[in-house]
Order: sequence, then structure tokens, then C-alpha cells
Amino acid sequence: MKRKILAALLASTMVVSLVGCGSGSEEAASTAATEDTAAAEDTAEEEAPAEMSAAAAGENKLTVAAWDANFNIPALEAAAEDYKANVDDTFELEIIEQSQSSDIEDAITLAGSSGDYSTLPDIVLFQDHWIQKYVSDYPDAWQDVDDADVDWDDFGAEKLSYSTINGKHYGFPVDNGTVVFAYRIDVLEECGYTIEDMTGITWDEFIAIGEEVYAKTGKYLLSMDGDGNDLIYMMLQAEGGSQFKDGQPYITENEDLVQVCEKIVEMVQKNVCYLANDWSDYTDQTIIGDMVAGVMNGNWIIPTIEQVSENSGKWEITSMPTLDGGEGYASNGGSSLYVTANCQNPDLAKKFLAYTFGGSTVTYDGALRDGGVITCCISAGQSDVYNEGVAYFNDTPIYAEIVEMGANVPVIEQNDFHYTARTYMAAAIINAVQGADLATELQAAEDNLNFAMGN
Repeated sequence: MKRKILAALLASTMVVSLVGCGSGSEEAASTAATEDTAAAEDTAEEEAPAEMSAAAAGENKLTVAAWDANFNIPALEAAAEDYKANVDDTFELEIIEQSQSSDIEDAITLAGSSGDYSTLPDIVLFQDHWIQKYVSDYPDAWQDVDDADVDWDDFGAEKLSYSTINGKHYGFPVDNGTVVFAYRIDVLEECGYTIEDMTGITWDEFIAIGEEVYAKTGKYLLSMDGDGNDLIYMMLQAEGGSQFKDGQPYITENEDLVQVCEKIVEMVQKNVCYLANDWSDYTDQTIIGDMVAGVMNGNWIIPTIEQVSENSGKWEITSMPTLDGGEGYASNGGSSLYVTANCQNPDLAKKFLAYTFGGSTVTYDGALRDGGVITCCISAGQSDVYNEGVAYFNDTPIYAEIVEMGANVPVIEQNDFHYTARTYMAAAIINAVQGADLATELQAAEDNLNFAMGN
């Protein structure tokens, strides 16, 4: 029944969605990735109607499936308006809105399992951390875009590393997942610090400042969802490291990873970092509830910060601390657009995507203005719109800064078991905070991950 409902969703347009790029959608994706493919085969007859196919779309019409009415959908609308106004006034983009990212992943699974891709739209928005698995599992579901007229060097190497598979480009980057460290500058000043004092520091220096902030104000300098703990991944990426090496878990012998975990445990125990019970506790209680003076996450967290209107003008952003000092850069979350096997006019799809998300400042200015989507395209991030000061962040041009930071994010080894690793590592941190031996917990995490990977 779930897949029958999914098919109906894929055949409808503009269904209201409130799902963002954060942990909630990632958890949904993790669940979707473990769906029983046998069930998909049993229900293949419940596919979406033929009207969904690209063949019925018309010469200058494309269909695209995406989620989030407040984020990705406005970006696609901006792109369609740009292309229609400046390239082809007969062009039409039909946006098929999904309730969450896993709806699209389920659709690919169903189509791939049945061997019938006619139910898919021309283009789909897909999460970066999952695309390589789905291209590997269902290679016939996709068309590469290697010959698209795009200056790929105009994008950060880390962002492109997800959608470049076996040396070919498969996707067009959309939203920028670059990590920002946002601080309440009024709280810092109360404790004798400035945003400059938080830039390029070590984690040890950060912890010392965090202890002072908590002692004087009762506010934590950092928080994170304890179950979906992305701190480990972000902090390790800023060191240029990964939890995987040559396709295998790399935990207990990974000195940087061990140090990162030690710092997280220390931060929690010293009231520098608050580990929330779940995602809602993280966003609603710690950030919106005003428990923190610092937020570190993918820049998609900015709209959550901005919900507290009385704190406008009291925030600024900078880069991350690192183990040895110096500015740290990482990325968390993000998605790209992919052309499916069912697209009957791939040349139009590539031309549309290359013109818009390939570098058009009109598209990216509109996406930022209407949906808060920040470009991954370096040159587009230099526009006047991106360089405008943002009142909530003390009139600093945070969007231009984020694009610049994104160009410095190191490329690290990715793995289909990214979220599985996150689950085991999060449990290790929680147990260590509660008094368990960290080394023992990390060994258990590595053993569990090896088992999950079939090693």
C-alpha cells in the first residue's frame, strides 16, 4: 500500500511539504535505502499512470520530482522562469512535489526492481550522500550528463565528488551544504570575545571559551542531535579525514577520528556542547529555545536560527575550529539534480540544467531570494545579491562568505554506509559521555559497522 500511495504522489503536483535538508530527511533516506526490493517487485503493477512519462510531456516540457515547498521548489521555479525568459519562451517545467526525499528514492527502487523506468519523471532531485549507491544499484535508471555545456571547475571539488561517478558527471549541484559556525556575538562580547577570536582556533581553545560562556551565561556554545550526531563527520572532514579508508571502516586506528571523539565527549561533559535527545529537541529546544550561543551545521540550519526574531543582528558566522588550529571547512547535507532513463529529451534536460544551475546568476539569485538555496557555483556566489549584507547576521554578506568557504571543503572518501556509521558512532559517543570507555565503544562501533557491511 505504501508504494501505491507513492505512485499516486508521483503523479500529482505541488503537494505541500515542510521537509528540509537536515537530519530528518536523512533518516527517512536511511529507512528507504533498506526497503525490501522483493516487495517492490510484488507491487510493480501499482506503478504511476502513463501520464507521468516524459514521452507525454511535449517537446519543450520537462518533469522534475523534488521535495520541500519552502526550499528546493522555489529554486526550481526560479530556474524555470529564468530559462523561459532568457532562452525559450515556450519552455515548461512541471514540478512534481514529494513529501520527502525518500519518496524519490522509493520510486527509483520500485522502477529499478521492476525494470520499468517509464514511471519516472525526466529529472529528480537526489540527496548527495545516497546517489552513488543508487547509481550502483540501478545503473540503468540514469543518464550521464558528461557532455553538458558546463564549466565544472566553477563548482567546489567536494560537491562534485558526489555526482561524479566512474569519471563521469551525473548530476547538477543545487544546494550548498557548506558548514557554518554561527555565534551569538552579543553573548561572546559579554564574555570578552569577538567573532575574530573564534576564527582559526583549536578545539581546545574553543572548549576553554565554551566553559567561560556557560559559567557566565548558562548557554552552551554548541549543540547537536545525539542520535543523528553529525559532529563527528563534520569535525573529521575539516581535518581532511573520513570514517572509511579504501572502502572499509577506519575508526580505531584513525588518530584524528579518535581525537575528534575525545573532544566531543569532553565538550559534553564540560557543558560546552549539549547533546539533544532527538532532532526536534535539537532545533526547537536548543536553537529556537535559546539554549545556545553557537550553532555548527550545514548552512541549511540558518532558517532555524532566524526563527527567533528578537535575536536579529546578534549573530555572525565563521569557519570551524580544527584540532591543531587554522580555519576548518566541511559540508553536511545537500542535493543535486539528475536526468533519469525515462527522459525522452535528454538534450533539452541538459541544456536547461546547464544554463540554470550550471551558473546562471538569475537562477541562483532567485533561488536564494525565494527559497534560501545557496549556490555551489563559485562565480554565481559573487553576484550583488550574494554580497548584500544580511540584517539578521549583523549586516554581514554571509551568502558570499558561505560560497567562498564551500570552495575550500576537502574531498574525502564517501561510502554508502555513511548513515550506518553515523548511527554506531553516535551510540559510542553517548555511551562514553555516560562513563563507558571510549576506546571500547569505538571498537564496538567498528565491529558493528564491519558486520553491517558484510565484512
